[in-house]
Amino acid sequence: MPLKHCSVCGAAFTCGIENERGTCWCSDYPPIMPLDFSQDCRCPDCLKMIVQEKIAEYLQTITPATAHASDAPNYGTAGRLIEGIDYYLDEQGRFVLTAWYLLKRGHCCRNGCTHCPYGCRVVSPDA
Repeated sequence: MPLKHCSVCGAAFTCGIENERGTCWCSDYPPIMPLDFSQDCRCPDCLKMIVQEKIAEYLQTITPATAHASDAPNYGTAGRLIEGIDYYLDEQGRFVLTAWYLLKRGHCCRNGCTHCPYGCRVVSPDA
């Protein structure tokens, strides 16, 4: 695999384009940023950071009323889930899906997910 240097931080990393899948690790990330041909590839940390920023900007435009019309399902990938993009582990080590992942899925499951962008909330039996 070719050795590259990040166009943002200069860190060395390997391009995975020559793996058995024929695609690079970066293709697992949603293609939500406009291409910037003035920069070469980014390392995993820098790419994750900019994708997280772009997703956060996008999520600011979504309300429960507009979530069903979101174009996030267009960014769904067949790739693996990415920690910090599609999910995170909470303080108890539980797997928590992000609003971005739930939007990519394209519908509400009605389970009251922590970050449900569709507005579904489970009412605690203690309430």
